[in-house]
Amino acid sequence: MHAPRSPSRRRVLRQACAGAAALGLSPLAFAAAGAKTLPGTDIALPTGDVRDFDFFVGQWTFRNRRLKQRWVGSDDWDEFPASLRCESRMGGVVNLDEGAFPTKGWQGMTVRVFNLAEKRWYLYWINSSTGQLFPPVAGGFDGDRGVFYGDDSDEGRPVKVRFLWTRIDADHARWEQAFSRDGKAWETNWTMEHTRVGG
Repeated sequence: MHAPRSPSRRRVLRQACAGAAALGLSPLAFAAAGAKTLPGTDIALPTGDVRDFDFFVGQWTFRNRRLKQRWVGSDDWDEFPASLRCESRMGGVVNLDEGAFPTKGWQGMTVRVFNLAEKRWYLYWINSSTGQLFPPVAGGFDGDRGVFYGDDSDEGRPVKVRFLWTRIDADHARWEQAFSRDGKAWETNWTMEHTRVGG
């Protein structure tokens, strides 16, 4: 199998925006109705501030731990390195990062868009191995902790997804992803420990 070719950042972003519009995810299908909770649950979608991700601007390395098997109570993790560069655009309303996962042979990009009316972030993930724009998660920070929720699928089955962001200090941050089938019991399946380059 060949490693995927690295498309330009501009082309990937253009394709992501086109995909979002085509799928009715701009910024989220349920956001269009002014939803304040995650559909099908009583989980409130947090709000935040346009400066929530300013701390992440810059260059980072990070250590990934991804669960090898989900939903079986496993504690067997795949660990691998990565690096990324994060930038802010449009006065902070858009925040994006592009990361490389050298041992996996793929890249990833996150496009974060702050809805000024809702005071809520929408986070979109794109993986170079598929070119797929994943459904976004919505939320914001309260202090140094950010919480974001959305709908996704895992091996063809619908799941709820939760991202937790923690600003540890100026040079360290943590991200984790968890899935839930019912919006109540959550299984963390991926974590990233970020360290600022030169920090």
